[in-house]
Amino acid sequence: MELLLYRADHIFILFPRGYLGGPCRVVVTRSDEPLLDVLYVLYWRKRFTEQPITDFCTVIRINSTAPPEEQDNYFLLCDVLPEDRILREELQKQKLKEILEQQQQERSDTSFHGSCMFCSEEFLGNRSVLLNHMAREHAFNIGLPDNIVYCSEFLCTLQRKLDNLQCLYCEKTFRDKNTLKDHMRKKQHRRINPKNKEYDRFYVINYLEFGKSWEEVQLEDDREFLDHQEDDWSDWEEHPVSAVCLFCEKQAETVEKLYVHMEDAHEFDLLKIKSELGLNFYQQV
Repeated sequence: MELLLYRADHIFILFPRGYLGGPCRVVVTRSDEPLLDVLYVLYWRKRFTEQPITDFCTVIRINSTAPPEEQDNYFLLCDVLPEDRILREELQKQKLKEILEQQQQERSDTSFHGSCMFCSEEFLGNRSVLLNHMAREHAFNIGLPDNIVYCSEFLCTLQRKLDNLQCLYCEKTFRDKNTLKDHMRKKQHRRINPKNKEYDRFYVINYLEFGKSWEEVQLEDDREFLDHQEDDWSDWEEHPVSAVCLFCEKQAETVEKLYVHMEDAHEFDLLKIKSELGLNFYQQV
């Protein structure tokens, strides 16, 4: 069985000893998309038996100055290779379909049962009731319910961290529950750490575009908005402001003309009344 070890930007796949003259160490570049699963490994395991691994991978030699028996070869596999990129895109489409089906199932589910992490109040029905409660009553907002998938697993992950006396934002561990509670309240840490990749799989946006995280998608949306802002104001047409009579639907381009109209048509002299009573602007209104 293959062994997958995750690192910051790569996945190391160690094929069994004896495989391809093994052991064979393949380094797969990551793009933060949550799709490098068993199907990906099975596909390349088959392809490596059909053609030499060097047809697909760049060889990285470790300890190149050491004796041959002490040298190690790693094989770099990345989406620069068209075949690899097509595979990743196809797996991403399949994964997105599964996620949207799961999301729809959770949105329509009325059998949800969960407890608030902060006051232990229990909720039945739809998951949105609990999420909205925590946002409204405890200022703990993990996002709109419709943007979240695998919600029950997400809540269990957060609850487990709190049970281990770990702050959800800075991820420091405290000696008791009261100390943790005071810390999260005073430091305003009633939120999750956006840099923690563990949470990426719970947000639909991370499955939408191949090779892009939610931060990159959000930045693209902001840039698109800025790019569409127009500096040319030549089409700005300013329409004249009309004043409306207090007694009828008569309009005039200036207040002075309207004063004359109200005095002639309605025997109402606003300027005279204002002067006699000493009315300021707000009193006139």
